[in-house]
Amino acid sequence: MAMDSWRLTRRSALKGLVASGAGVLVGRVGYGVLYERHQITLERAELRVVGLPRALDGLRVGLITDVHSSDAVPDADIRAAVELLQREAPDLIALGGDYVTDANTRRAAPVAELLAPLANAPFGSFAVLGNHDDDRVVPAALAAQGFSVLRDQRTRITLRGEAVDIAGLRYWTRRLGEVAKVLRGAGPTTLLLAHDPRRLTEAAALDVQLVLAGHTHGGQVVLPGIGAIAARRFPVIAGQASERNCRLYVSRGVGTVVAPIRINCPAEVSVLTLRTTTPL
Repeated sequence: MAMDSWRLTRRSALKGLVASGAGVLVGRVGYGVLYERHQITLERAELRVVGLPRALDGLRVGLITDVHSSDAVPDADIRAAVELLQREAPDLIALGGDYVTDANTRRAAPVAELLAPLANAPFGSFAVLGNHDDDRVVPAALAAQGFSVLRDQRTRITLRGEAVDIAGLRYWTRRLGEVAKVLRGAGPTTLLLAHDPRRLTEAAALDVQLVLAGHTHGGQVVLPGIGAIAARRFPVIAGQASERNCRLYVSRGVGTVVAPIRINCPAEVSVLTLRTTTPL
């Protein structure tokens, strides 16, 4: 074969490979936009909680977060997520914030109505605010449907004869002193609802045993060999992590922001079974 012909054949082969790779990428993006972002999964996990009373071993907490009601997240997706979690009949429900996108107060009441079937959990249904949520209209809409909205607040309930403190932080409350004020007087069993998983460090310093969070969307796009695109910003993108004696669970959430796409990162509602364990 002549050298010029060999070069031409090689060049053609490379062009073919590039075109093939581009086609795969376009197809994967299309799948993430048209199909994958609408697939809601149920995640079941056991969380080992330091010092959890034996009476509460096996308690099941349902977690739904980052619904992001918007033109990009249809009501059908939110309804499917709610029904999936409702069928599991958890003992307690936690809502982790970002019910709307970009403080769109017009969607506050409709999304609260979609979430309403979760408000009647046996031991209560509790909600916190995310960075996309208006601080007035969204809490009012959730409260009207029966949710207990915790805005830098703490409440004490009795579960199976044991006192449990449930605290909730707004996304924008940042000073450690403000967090400590919310938790002041809490008993030995405390559950912290916090939209941002970076609360783990603060919670661990204040001897909180369990934090439930969202915010990261699991990265929303997870690329082979690279991982979640937001990984450098957060202590964990999805699932479990711990610091000292504090356990953290981060949900991938239901909706999307920035771009209506999920790749290798399905939407999620979670049922978390709490298990007692001893300090490290």
